[in-house]
Amino acid sequence: MAQDRYSRGAIILHWLIALLIIGQLCGGFYMAGLSDEQASLKFQIFQLHKSFGVTILLLSIVRLGWRLTHKVPPLPPGMAAWERVAARATHIALYVMMFVTPLLGWAYVSVAPLNVPTYLFGVIPWPHMPFFEDVADRKAVAEMFHEYHEAAAFVIIGLLALHVAGALKHHFLNRDDVLSRMLPLIRSRS
Repeated sequence: MAQDRYSRGAIILHWLIALLIIGQLCGGFYMAGLSDEQASLKFQIFQLHKSFGVTILLLSIVRLGWRLTHKVPPLPPGMAAWERVAARATHIALYVMMFVTPLLGWAYVSVAPLNVPTYLFGVIPWPHMPFFEDVADRKAVAEMFHEYHEAAAFVIIGLLALHVAGALKHHFLNRDDVLSRMLPLIRSRS
């Protein structure tokens, strides 16, 4: 008999990372909109942003490991080939961005000219990436990584929109169990 729901661990990791990513997006946009007169608040939010970014990176490693070692429910048999390809591509892209986005942020703070140390949640020291020590024009490289990190955030927004739209389509139009198997409190329709 095929598994009809994701495992509890997969569900917890999915929703925890989803909430953290949404929080990061909101916090990042809020932080970017702060004025120079709010430098102290901006610095505090930036430090939290770094901490949550590292948290997402570490949880994504756990999530990928979980995904590779646990079976997932099969897609509904009536799905068109293009829908299967779109679903798989979106999932792969989301996984890639769950790694790429925090790594770009980490590269940005590692090469930033101010060289502000990172303490996760103000307690745990987190190193800078070592291969940026000898960069000649730190400001230009930092700006490049900042732009890439920001662009990655917009890619995530687009992928999240596709992911949510696909789940809602399955639930409301197709009336299948694709959404319910990832929601902890909704029972399958079968």
